Amino acid sequence: MPSQPPASDRRAVARAVADLIRALGLDETQEPELKDTPTRVADLYAELFSGLDPAAVPDLATFPHASGAGDDLVVVRDLPFHSLCVHHLVPFFGRAYIAYLPGERIIGISGVARLLDHYARRPQLQERITSQIADHLEQLLAPRGVAVVLEARHLCMEMRGIRKRGLVETRVVRGALSEARWAAVLPAGGGEPPAADDER
Repeated sequence: MPSQPPASDRRAVARAVADLIRALGLDETQEPELKDTPTRVADLYAELFSGLDPAAVPDLATFPHASGAGDDLVVVRDLPFHSLCVHHLVPFFGRAYIAYLPGERIIGISGVARLLDHYARRPQLQERITSQIADHLEQLLAPRGVAVVLEARHLCMEMRGIRKRGLVETRVVRGALSEARWAAVLPAGGGEPPAADDER
């Protein structure tokens, strides 16, 4: 069972969802499938917002890096993620590209994926996730450079308002990776939006 935020109260969430269902004019006597929806939504939110729990911050092991002054770039590409827009509580989802130039320490190969999941599991802005991952890597590793690029579809743009599908890109590039010689290793952008059911 995923941990839940310390302030989370599943019963209160379920009551609020039940109130919302009634406020929308829905009636479980007419639609019996709604009977357990408040509890299901409360359980869902406890999982989707598990990144709000300070105890859920991933404990990432670091390891000495012998060639701390070399150009041995660490890159993790094409990491899928999903989150909920803090403005409308509807999903946005896509892929991440995370790179760093090690200093004296490196992390395990799954470490950046764990960071991505942690910061995505809360009501979020794509821009904020991008910066939070870069900040965390800098604090943990003191790398010589870090780059985080997220590309995502936002259902708040596709389902309401303008109702257009598009790919939103955010990027943070710091330290040595902001030098021109590293530009070719960063994604150029303009890729195809990920499909909603793409589990690649």
